[in-house]
Formats: sequence, structure tokens, C-alpha cells
Amino acid sequence: MKKKPLFSSFNGEHLAILRRLNTPRKVQDFLDYELVYNDSRPNTCFSPLEVLKRGKAHCIEGAMFAAAAFLFHGRRSLLLDLRANPRDDDHVIAPFVEKGRWGAVAQSHFCGLRYREPVHGSFGELARSYFEFYYNSRGEKTLREFSEPLDTAALKPEWLYSGKNVFFVSRRLDARRHHRIVGSLMEKELRLADSLLLEAEVLGGSRAPLIRRRPRPYAEIKGKHGNAG
Repeated sequence: MKKKPLFSSFNGEHLAILRRLNTPRKVQDFLDYELVYNDSRPNTCFSPLEVLKRGKAHCIEGAMFAAAAFLFHGRRSLLLDLRANPRDDDHVIAPFVEKGRWGAVAQSHFCGLRYREPVHGSFGELARSYFEFYYNSRGEKTLREFSEPLDTAALKPEWLYSGKNVFFVSRRLDARRHHRIVGSLMEKELRLADSLLLEAEVLGGSRAPLIRRRPRPYAEIKGKHGNAG
């Protein structure tokens, strides 16, 4: 039986969007400035096509969308799981490699859990870069493990275009080998997240994360404020 082309379910408008997202930076801009954060987690796991149709995504949906854009442009398409302790949620990112260095595209209502420039020497170093920004409402730093990257080529192609939830992706990620960041002995010694960092994440959101305020590209606001010393 002849295989269905991977992006044949995407209409002209959807393909035009993917076509212009030809760098990781443009993909991150799309997540930040053109999509709404999907508050329905963990009850949905939309495919990239459904993300385009609905105009919203939470972390794994945003990561899958980024991986789809990478695949569309011939990049290696990867997902990586960041596993928290039981008092917080897991996070999923879409890693990429440029000139031998690792970076990531990610969707989150916490600013510090989004994009990473490709300056990291390994996927482990990339994953650990999220540690200081990964905390719960009590300020506890909660990131504990990171997975081996999952190549989306190992997934059923429905992850790209299914109209149903694709929870099989999260199950495959959860089953990947995970590497420990913090052991149980060190957990008790971790400093709480700085109060100013917490305040920055909830600024203007009635002490809730920035899920209803849409960010703007820096180019639109630069020059309005001086640099802090």
C-alpha cells in the first residue's frame, strides 16, 4: 500500500505557515506571538495540524509543532522530556542542533522555560539549562530528570495530523531512558527560587503565570527603557 505523504492533510494556508517557519527562531516567534497558550492540559494532546486549526498549544503540543516545522524543512525532528518531582508538571521541548551545538524551541507560560540558543555542548547540558527556571508555586526547584531525545521518525505518522488526541507521543517520551539531575540527598539543600524571579513570572497576571498576556517582539519595545546596570 502506498504511503500517505506526511503533510498531505495540511491545507494551503497551513503549509504556507510551515513554509515560512524555516529556522528555529522563527518557530519560537510563532509560538510566542501567534499562538494562545492552551490551558486545557493535561486533557489534550493536539497534533501539529490541530494546533494550527485551533491556534493554541501547551508545552508538548508546542514542542510537537516545532518538531513538525523542523521535519518540514528537512531538519532532524526531536522531542525531549523534562521530568519534574511529584509537586510539579513535566515539560517537553523540541531540541535542535546548529554547528554542533544544541538549542531548543519550547512553549510555556513561564518565560524561562521557552527558547534556548544553540550554545550547549550536549542535550544533557541543554536540559540542565532549564533547572534554575523550573520551579513550582512554592518556589521549589523541581526539575529532576531529562530523557534521551526521541526522534519523531519512531512515531506513527498520525502524530502530525490526527484529529484525535495523540497521547501515544507522551507515553513514548515517558518510556524513554531518563537521566537524573538531582539526587534525593541534594533535594533538601536546594535554595528556593528567588522572589524577584517569581514576581517576574507572575507580573500583571494577578499572581498567576503569564498565560493571558501576549508577549511582543523585542523590536517593538526596545528603546523605550534604559538598560539596567
